[in-house]
Amino acid sequence: MFNSRHPRLSKRGRIWGLCILLLYTNPLSCLANFSQAKELIYKIKEGLPRGTFIGAIGVDLNLDFSVDPPFIFSLAQKKVSEQYVNLNNTTGELYTSATEIDRETLCADNLEGQGCVLSLDVFVLPQQYFQLVKVKILIEDVNDNRPKFPTDEIAMSVPENAPINARYAVEQSAVDPDLGPHGVQTYWLVNDFGMFTLDVEENEGGELTPFLIVTEALDRETQAEYITDIIAEDGGTPPLLGAATLKIVITDVNDNCPQFKESQINVTLHGNTTKGVHLARLHAFDPDLGANAQISYAYSERVPRDTRSLFHLDKITGVIKLAGKIDTGTATFYKLTVLATGPGCIPAVATVIVHIIKVVTGPPTLIPRYIAPEKDGVVTIKESEPAFSPIAFFTVKNIDKNQRVDCYLEGPGPFRLSPYQLFKNEYLLETTEPLDFERTQEYDLILVANSTRGIVIKTFLKVQVLDENDNAPVFQQSLVEISVEENNPPNTFLTQLQASDQDSESRGEVLYLLGGDAPGIFVVDRVTGILTVATSLDREEKETYRFIVRAVDQGTPRRESIATVVVTVQDRNDNSPRFINKDFTFFVPENFPGYGEIGVLSVTDADAGENGWVALSILNGSDIFMIDTGRGALRAKTSLDREQQGTYQLWIEAVDGGEPALSSVTMVTVLLLDVNDNPPIVLFPQSNQSYMLVLPNTVPGTSITEVYAVDKDTGMNAVIAYSIIKRKGGEPGSFAIDPETGNITLKRELSNRGLYSLLVKVSDHGQPEPLYSTVMVNFFVNETVSNESYIQSLLTREADIEVEERPWYIGQMAEGPERYEPFPCQPVLIALSVTCLGLFFLVVTLTSYICCRRFKKNRMKRSEVEIPLKIQNDSMQVVNRKLRQISNI
Repeated sequence: MFNSRHPRLSKRGRIWGLCILLLYTNPLSCLANFSQAKELIYKIKEGLPRGTFIGAIGVDLNLDFSVDPPFIFSLAQKKVSEQYVNLNNTTGELYTSATEIDRETLCADNLEGQGCVLSLDVFVLPQQYFQLVKVKILIEDVNDNRPKFPTDEIAMSVPENAPINARYAVEQSAVDPDLGPHGVQTYWLVNDFGMFTLDVEENEGGELTPFLIVTEALDRETQAEYITDIIAEDGGTPPLLGAATLKIVITDVNDNCPQFKESQINVTLHGNTTKGVHLARLHAFDPDLGANAQISYAYSERVPRDTRSLFHLDKITGVIKLAGKIDTGTATFYKLTVLATGPGCIPAVATVIVHIIKVVTGPPTLIPRYIAPEKDGVVTIKESEPAFSPIAFFTVKNIDKNQRVDCYLEGPGPFRLSPYQLFKNEYLLETTEPLDFERTQEYDLILVANSTRGIVIKTFLKVQVLDENDNAPVFQQSLVEISVEENNPPNTFLTQLQASDQDSESRGEVLYLLGGDAPGIFVVDRVTGILTVATSLDREEKETYRFIVRAVDQGTPRRESIATVVVTVQDRNDNSPRFINKDFTFFVPENFPGYGEIGVLSVTDADAGENGWVALSILNGSDIFMIDTGRGALRAKTSLDREQQGTYQLWIEAVDGGEPALSSVTMVTVLLLDVNDNPPIVLFPQSNQSYMLVLPNTVPGTSITEVYAVDKDTGMNAVIAYSIIKRKGGEPGSFAIDPETGNITLKRELSNRGLYSLLVKVSDHGQPEPLYSTVMVNFFVNETVSNESYIQSLLTREADIEVEERPWYIGQMAEGPERYEPFPCQPVLIALSVTCLGLFFLVVTLTSYICCRRFKKNRMKRSEVEIPLKIQNDSMQVVNRKLRQISNI
């Protein structure tokens, strides 16, 4: 049946059989067929899960698996091979292993055109079947990688004069480690702003490069920057995308030329105006940047040379000043053509017309003399200068006797122009209050001189305020309260401190420093003000940190302000409840009342709030014991009996209120102390009706029997003493009992036959009151027991039992008969005792009598003092009678 299904295997089996028969004659002839290396090729995709079937080597080699011994398959390089594949040693089947095969990692050095192959060497054993099989596993690519740009932000520059359809390569193209169609296939822009588009070119190596194409005219002055996202897309199904920020910077070109704000300026000038007067200031604007926006001012060639010399033009600032004396006889006005020139530009043109007013005596003029620093008509003054700081003196000249000139100040600001009292025609310009750079940085002032002839002279003056370090940094919050949970990771961010300084430049730059009281675990960044804690905090160690933070500026001298930082460490349930003792032992007397307090278990929890609230419970023995959750008092629900159980071991659990809750367990041992609550129990004789036969000729000193009793108590409560307290029959002292052992011995010869009975008291040594039991010990003195019913009638007959002369303990003081003799000094002691008592009562009686006599005399004297001195004879007897009555009370 096997052969019919697998004819090739059957034929191969016959070949094997033939080889085995010929093995002894020529062993190498058969092995030669299998010593040749064979090659098997399998193809799988990368990223397959563990246990995916790859191929069956034995089946693909057409091996006959019915041979004996069976085939064994083994990998030659197990450490390398088994990292990716598992080989079934019996069947030769290959499966993927736990390590996922990543084609890009396995064949990282392969070029794109080369395939990725995992080569294995498989041995077919045992030796008589030996083959070396070369297995090649082709790893096919899967689209498991998305395109990725080398940087997250790609910046490229495009000149604003770039022509339409100009192309600019995006050099930082995306990379996709997948092969072929799974690699990058195209690029596109998320937003092209209607100004750009994207094209893709492929080089000879197959690499794609995106090109940015300009579709509309650009203007940097309109928009200087475009920011969008560039997307790289591969050819997978579905496709995977990679993105980066594309920043298109429009670079400036000199496409703008200077333009004057005013193309014509009119200036009125008196013929006697002094040299150096500021006439006008031209201003041109170029919207370009940097060198493209540099402007220079110059006169046109149409302006005569002597006119250029008369009116000086600053080529950088555009300020025109009077540089010489005006000849009013030859000219009534001047036309100044000024050119504003930029790089590569046609100059902008502005015209300044200077009207000359002829005066016979000359117009009034204001001659400035500056006290504060001045340059080109700009005065600088520090904001720290006090109020009424002088700025400049102005002298009014060219005034006729019949002419009066009024000078006043136009323009806002804390300034005044007032006549100087010591000299005529002198005016002082000064401040009226301290200046504040943070409020106003410069002022434009106009000094006006108005004569009675209607001539108005205006002089322009600019005052710039110099900043000084007059402002300290100011914290947004003077008290910064921060909460952080304990057990925080190191370098935890706490807050960012913020302080501002209104001063300019370095005077307004703020640095943050910790105060000297700040613990070393806190760190503040000097520039950003970010406050962190370097270590983990423990609320149980310290709950609140309070320290100072300083904000210091960079001015001279430095100014600073402080803020208080309070860091509160919030509790976490990181401490288990802790018992004061490792274990507890309580000693309690038995029969302790139910619900009485056995002992208190003290437990603490270092956490706070609910995390530190502790509840106690009994894990075992809760049917007998209970515990107060609040106080930790342990109680028994019922009275306990030591004789039933003397020791209890309880496990007490303490659980806090945290989330999750923490707990601890302690062991409590309750030891019951014995109380004398059990009388001795007589075990022998077993009843009062039992008896024992004693022969009449028993020799004195013979041990007859013993009384045996036990006590359930312990200690002294269980120490038993035996004594004979009553007897019936026989003479006193005939029998003796050992108080410790209960052994009864005969002390005298038995003269009479019959029943002897002893009442034995069995007592313990308990405190405060011993407990006892009694038992009747019966002896029948006779040679034999001939009549059992007669003896039983004697035992049940009621008769008086005489009291034994002495208790059990007197028997311990002496041995033999002499121990019963009375004490020889007893009469003397009795007589002395009676005499002492008589003397005591006599002394007490006499003392009482004397005290009573004195008490009566004192009362009579007090009564006599109360009677009036004038008493009639007939009332004296009544008074005496009353006194006697009082004394008899």
